[in-house]
Amino acid sequence: MQQRLETALNEQIQAEFQSAYIYLAMSAWCAERNLPGMAHWMRMQWQEETMHATKLFDFLLSRGASAQLLPLTEPRRTYESAIDLFEQVRHHEQYITNRINDLYDLAIEERDRPLQIVLQWFISEQVEEEAQVAEIVERLRLVGTDGPSIYLLDRELAQRAAPTATEA
Repeated sequence: MQQRLETALNEQIQAEFQSAYIYLAMSAWCAERNLPGMAHWMRMQWQEETMHATKLFDFLLSRGASAQLLPLTEPRRTYESAIDLFEQVRHHEQYITNRINDLYDLAIEERDRPLQIVLQWFISEQVEEEAQVAEIVERLRLVGTDGPSIYLLDRELAQRAAPTATEA
């Protein structure tokens, strides 16, 4: 594996673990505001992002490259509202999508076909994640700050199932 790709993969592993860290902090914010369904949804997102990082980590090692776990930064701890929280999720997922796309372009440039195949899965996953979050944001905008509506949406988000190893 080319050094540029190894470095970029290590940076993406960090970005995926940072995502997990962000979502775990968001889960705490939701739980502190008695939004257990949203807290659960964020906890499932944390788990999914951890599996994404692990998938890249294992791929890196399977190619004989060196895995370097880079430091994480403290995530944001406050949000104005559930809408603000999920808007931040949407922006973050768009950021991750851009990172994955840039990594894919680098894999093409370096002619690393195995990495291109792995990244195809991530590209599809990002399309799904962005659509899911956009739907939640639009629902939150629709209900605004109406307590009963937020309660019902919170209950719905509590139904999110844990990701399986084949999904991540």
